[in-house]
Amino acid sequence: MKLRTSALVGFCLQLLGTDALSDADFYGQSPPVYPSPQGKGTGIWAPAYHAARDFVAQMTLEEKINITGGFKNPENACHGSTGSVPRLSWPALCLQDAGNGVRGVDLTNAYPSGIHVGASWDRNLTYQRGYYMGNEHRIKGANIALGPVAGPLGRTALGGRNWEGFAVDPYLSGVMTAETIRGMQDAGVIANLKHLIANEQEAWRRPYNGTEAASSNIDDRTLHELYLWPFMDGVKAGAASIMCSYNRVNNSYGCQNSKLLNGILKTELEFEGFVISDWNAQYGGMAGALAGMDMAMPNGSFWGSSLAEAVGNGTVPEARVTDMATRILAAWYLVGQDKPDFPKPGVGIHKLNVPHPLVDARIPEADPVLLQGAIAGHVLVKNVNSSLPLRKPKMLSVFGYDAQAPSSKNIDALFELGYESQPEMADGNLGYEAHFSQIASGGVIFAGGRSGSNGPSYIDAPFNALTTRAKKDKTYLNWDFHSGQPSVNPMSTACLVFINAMATEGWDRDGLHDDYSDGLIVHVASRCANTIVVVHSAGIRLVDQWIEHPNITAVLLAHLPGQDIGEALVRILYGEVSPSGKLPYTLAKNESDYGVGGRLYQPCTPTSREDRFPQCEYTEGVYIDYRHFDAHGIEPRFEFGFGLSYTTFEYSHVVVQSQRQKPISTTTTKHASTPLTSLWDPIVTLTVQITNTGANTSTTIPAEEVAQLYIGIPNSPEKQLRGFEKVMLDPGQEVLVTFLLTKRDLSIWDVVTQGWVVQEGRYRFFVGASSRDIRWEGEFFV
Repeated sequence: MKLRTSALVGFCLQLLGTDALSDADFYGQSPPVYPSPQGKGTGIWAPAYHAARDFVAQMTLEEKINITGGFKNPENACHGSTGSVPRLSWPALCLQDAGNGVRGVDLTNAYPSGIHVGASWDRNLTYQRGYYMGNEHRIKGANIALGPVAGPLGRTALGGRNWEGFAVDPYLSGVMTAETIRGMQDAGVIANLKHLIANEQEAWRRPYNGTEAASSNIDDRTLHELYLWPFMDGVKAGAASIMCSYNRVNNSYGCQNSKLLNGILKTELEFEGFVISDWNAQYGGMAGALAGMDMAMPNGSFWGSSLAEAVGNGTVPEARVTDMATRILAAWYLVGQDKPDFPKPGVGIHKLNVPHPLVDARIPEADPVLLQGAIAGHVLVKNVNSSLPLRKPKMLSVFGYDAQAPSSKNIDALFELGYESQPEMADGNLGYEAHFSQIASGGVIFAGGRSGSNGPSYIDAPFNALTTRAKKDKTYLNWDFHSGQPSVNPMSTACLVFINAMATEGWDRDGLHDDYSDGLIVHVASRCANTIVVVHSAGIRLVDQWIEHPNITAVLLAHLPGQDIGEALVRILYGEVSPSGKLPYTLAKNESDYGVGGRLYQPCTPTSREDRFPQCEYTEGVYIDYRHFDAHGIEPRFEFGFGLSYTTFEYSHVVVQSQRQKPISTTTTKHASTPLTSLWDPIVTLTVQITNTGANTSTTIPAEEVAQLYIGIPNSPEKQLRGFEKVMLDPGQEVLVTFLLTKRDLSIWDVVTQGWVVQEGRYRFFVGASSRDIRWEGEFFV
């Protein structure tokens, strides 16, 4: 086990008020922080805490303990259920997965997955998606929706769950996280932000056969500026619950890591909600309760009578149990679940293989959001000679396994990945070294696998939608979904090739491309002069094996659109809408570009059979994805924030204005760090005029542009995203975009003062259409 004496020494020096602390003092070692702070009930939480305290004051110790653990409820099939308090008519809580909709039920919708939402860069659609997903949870009787995902952030491109999160950039992830939480909780369900923290790989995420889970070893500054950043946004947005992770963080398990839960989450971020364990992530007895975990799932076996005994012998103060119950009840009150119109917990959540009452959670108002969200996450990365949009092609040839809807057998397989485990995929096996197919060869994918997925109302496959359009346009269709080397009619106006890249919870990916799909594309392109490639992907999918082929004229990265896959794609292909998505990650030329020394960052594993404490060294610090590419001078294939449109945009008239009457305090002398409440004080406003300059092109439809602001902060990466706005413009139209920068946006985490500080010096501003397509540069001095 890797322990650093300097970490403990440094922590002690911090307590003594000295300046000897450095990032090295936190790396690999998580200092103890006790006791667990009680919720204060301030701000938006005040009325909820007042009601919760009154309610908890009426409860016995056993009743308080009963609502902090999971139990199997025979009346429903909720993925988790708390105990109830019948004496006081409190009905318990139903917890249900929520990656892209309500999981494990019928009569709900499958919304775009997290990676697709991130690729949309659309705040408004993200809020609406959260709201309608939350509404479906509410109708089904789910009190807690287990989402959104802010971790994994995407440290390794091979991460099996990267597709569940929004982006590899903490700022973009944070904005989408906050909007999702607001939407869900406005709909009346408790959002559960997960997984705190650094759950960046599936390999060895849990202990097996006497070997502990891998430890994510992160320095203090990196933890705050990168991995904690979107959680901070979620807490500010009012997240009522947070899920702690399976893995160890600096050699302490996430669900009993007092530094993370007591010190950072509940003290530093002033989190007022409650902390839930990931399923079976409670590895110890009372350690989790003392460290700040408030609810154990799925069965609370370490608590129950044992927790009552621990209170009785003084191991756990009863005040800790009271705070646990108060935080849970306060969240219940915060989102209005005390109202009489909230459905009975689990009313629409039942086993699907037995007769059950049908509770339809779908409402017509969600339909436009489903379709618009599906459209918005498509990213056009190549379009030679305006190959797209299509214009009533005479003959269209369609190839590839991903064009069709899955057969009923394959739908069952998707359901098993998204609903229940197959025997060989039982939870005890997840995370072992295993191999998952690079592709879903049975048909198009609308999501990745397991807990982040759900069952769609339908699968509108690309070929279905293309057939409907071909009938309207009298287009002659050819198709072959199964051949690796299909026969290609050389007279085809265009050839569409559909491939995918699959990923699932439980296993990390074997690579970022597959030979079968690449061979199929090259085969078709060598025989068709106008080949268009569509890639549905649960994560990064490399394209360099064929992207420069002269016959490949257009490429769409279609990500994971949810159930409206086909119609969304056809509307883009035929120019009914202009593509507006931008990459929420960097697309490299080679796998090794994502690592150092010519090697891809691999999920870490034990170094030998004797290694019982595997260590994941996050020595790259904050330099992941585009920050890494910039720092090492690596040319990407397509950079972070990149995406083409059917029109062009011009950036002009940039104006920077200070919003402060007084100078900003800096780190030139020792001082107290910035208080949490003032981190969102406005510092700088930047405005830029965006013009749709495509009025003379053949496409005259309105189009959306995502204007992006990056900042070069002293002693930090060259560029960091600190603002974006998505705007719709008619041809020739101009619009003024405003970026408001806060103190937090300009700050770094200072290890010595243990706070956010603004440095004195030059700050560089970059405005553009991507992280490398910079249209304006400027400076701001502090």
